Amino acid sequence: MAAVTRIDAIRYARHERSAAENFTAPVDDHDLPMPLDYYVWAIHREGEPPVIVDTGFGATAAAARGREITRPIRKSLRDAGIDRLGVTDVILTHLHYDHAGGIEDFPNARFHIQDAEMAFATSRHICDAHTRAPFDGEPVAELVKRLYHDHVVFHDGDDEFAPGISLRLAHGHTAGLQVVVCETARGPVVLASDAAHLYANITRKLPFPIFVDEADYARAQARALELVGGSLDHLIPGHDPLVLACFPTENDIARVDLAPHTPILEALA
Repeated sequence: MAAVTRIDAIRYARHERSAAENFTAPVDDHDLPMPLDYYVWAIHREGEPPVIVDTGFGATAAAARGREITRPIRKSLRDAGIDRLGVTDVILTHLHYDHAGGIEDFPNARFHIQDAEMAFATSRHICDAHTRAPFDGEPVAELVKRLYHDHVVFHDGDDEFAPGISLRLAHGHTAGLQVVVCETARGPVVLASDAAHLYANITRKLPFPIFVDEADYARAQARALELVGGSLDHLIPGHDPLVLACFPTENDIARVDLAPHTPILEALA
């Protein structure tokens, strides 16, 4: 039996935007709608509480940044059958506002973060307004508070998190982004987070226009693909509506441990 029994991709927010906003270079369909969906992920194992990957954001950040919350995180978790108070481990792929904005929703959890990510988010780099823009200070400060209460676990590069779950450093979008590799019945599934916002960032070989190092960003995508043998059907990007469209989905919760009913390359065609 695979160590991971189920992976839920839970959509909680959306941003309507055009294709031009999602790439660093002009694209032919630049005027067409290409919205972003926002997810948290839940990794289930037999006899263990679910491991949550990322914590989303709330109403204040949504209003400040013009995002639509389609279902608040706490309700999203309840609808997925998850008791947030029983969650003991949260993996933070990185510290941008939309991935770490709900730390307070998990008062009993340990938070797993890369050394490099925490160091960058509390460093002189954040003095630069452009670099600082995707971060919110409150979640970073909350994580520092949790550190002083022994609720933060640091990882220095690749690490084995638990049987069937591993962390792999894939920096480039941020200084310490980590992807999560899950061993499922259909083989490895990589929760790639913002190593790729969209499948199209991979297939068009054009980055999403937020990164700290473009060459590292490209290497991170290549690594994420390598971890699943090059199969887009086994890679789950951070913000693609195709996750809900292609995988078995109910109530805006996609089962990405299962094979997609529509292959990703076919959906992109």
